[in-house]
Amino acid sequence: MKKIKVLIMGAAGRDFHNFNVLYRDNPLYEVAAFTATQIPYIDKRIYPKELSGKLYPKGIPIYSEEN
Repeated sequence: MKKIKVLIMGAAGRDFHNFNVLYRDNPLYEVAAFTATQIPYIDKRIYPKELSGKLYPKGIPIYSEEN
């Protein structure tokens, strides 16, 4: 089965929580990135590999929502 590619918009506490509950270590999905809108200066960072789970050994990029 082909993975469903996901972009999580509006990276903040709740969005990271939703990732950890639903998408982390879920082989049905591939989270391509988070977008940053609510936390200042978070864009161009990486959601840490230690929190991302085994499917994201490099972490998950965080981009500004304008991109």
